[in-house]
Amino acid sequence: MPALAPIDPELWSDDAEPHLMGGRLPSGEIVFPMPQGDAAKDIEPYKLSRRGKLWSWTSQGFLPKTPYEGRGNGDGEGPPDFVPFLLGYVELPGEVIVESYIVDATLDDLKLGMDMEFCIVPFNEQHTTFAYRPVGTGA
Repeated sequence: MPALAPIDPELWSDDAEPHLMGGRLPSGEIVFPMPQGDAAKDIEPYKLSRRGKLWSWTSQGFLPKTPYEGRGNGDGEGPPDFVPFLLGYVELPGEVIVESYIVDATLDDLKLGMDMEFCIVPFNEQHTTFAYRPVGTGA
C-alpha cells in the first residue's frame, strides 16, 4: 500500500515530530493556518505547540450537507458508511485556538481543559490530515 499524502503539505512540518505550521504576524500575533500568497508577506512561519488544552468540542453525528467529500469515495455525495466523528477546539496556550478532528476518544472521555496532543491520521484512502487526541492515548 503506498504511503498516504498530506491533505495539504503546508499544514504541518515534515519533521520526525511534526508540528502544525502557523504564522507570526509583524505584531507578534500567532495565526493558523499560515496565510498564503500575498497575504503571507512579512509573516514568519511558526511551528505551533504540539500540546494544548481542550477548549470546546462536539460530535458530528449526521452526514454534512453536500458537497461533502470527507472520508468516503470523493464523489461529493458522502460515504455510504458514514461514521460520526468528534470535532473540537484546542487552545495552544499563548498561540492560537485550533479547530480539529479529535481522535482516540469518545464523547464521554472529553473534559474541558484536558491535555491534548497533535497527531497525523488517515483522512481518506489517499490522504492524511491532522488531529488532536487526549495525551497518553496514542501510539
